[in-house]
Amino acid sequence: MPKLGIDVDKYLRTQVLPTVWCPGCGNGNTVEGLATAFARLDVDPTQAVVVGGIGCSGRTPFYVATNAMHTTHGRALGYATGLKMAQPNLTVVVTMGDGDALAIGGNHFIHAARRNIDLTVLVYNNGIYGMTGGQGAPTTPFGSRTTTSLTGSIERTFDTIEIALAAGATYVARTTTFDMQEIPLRIEEAIKHPGFAVVEILSQCPTYYGRLNQIGDSSDMLVWERDRTEGLPVKMLNREELLGPLKTGVFKNERITEFTKAYSDLCARVGGSYGLS
Repeated sequence: MPKLGIDVDKYLRTQVLPTVWCPGCGNGNTVEGLATAFARLDVDPTQAVVVGGIGCSGRTPFYVATNAMHTTHGRALGYATGLKMAQPNLTVVVTMGDGDALAIGGNHFIHAARRNIDLTVLVYNNGIYGMTGGQGAPTTPFGSRTTTSLTGSIERTFDTIEIALAAGATYVARTTTFDMQEIPLRIEEAIKHPGFAVVEILSQCPTYYGRLNQIGDSSDMLVWERDRTEGLPVKMLNREELLGPLKTGVFKNERITEFTKAYSDLCARVGGSYGLS
């Protein structure tokens, strides 16, 4: 019987499936979206690298049939920057959790964004540290229960989109694991974008966040994602108007000089050379 839809097996290490993620985890949705985006763009797996850090999302490179790099906690963008500088023609995708990207890795995040280096950054945001026991994360919604805030978090929440915009990322988008048709679209747009591209993907963690906050199983959490988000209107809203349900969609898509191109131009001006053949 023929397969329905696009065949993504070329971009998956099917021999190591199923994954190590908990049943109902949203990370599998994101990996499917990434593989679909690769297939739509006909990416050469030998010319692509998926870089992961530490945490649940850091396992992603194990399942994608491209070059892979599993790095240290919070430092995925540092390794990815080195790869892109050494081989500017590579397609480099970085997969990080909300903690990996915005806690220990926050400094790397803002400076990679301000440089506008051509990396595609996927921030898996489940609002909690899922791999190490359900502790509170920078993106834990205010008042939510975690294993380190059993009476409700009193810390204000980091907004991935606001940080990316303020730091100078030139493509910024948010989607959810409920929006399965939109995930590959946003990742595809981000890969094609010649600059620092961030896609935040709100994801469900039924094992910790869902259980501790009595939301229910993974299907209940998907409905919860749907109900707490809404698409961006045609007109971009100001900060006050953005209060309320989290907005999804593309917040910025701007083209300015990309960092490796600027560096290549600099080398040409001073009579040097850049890039490995």
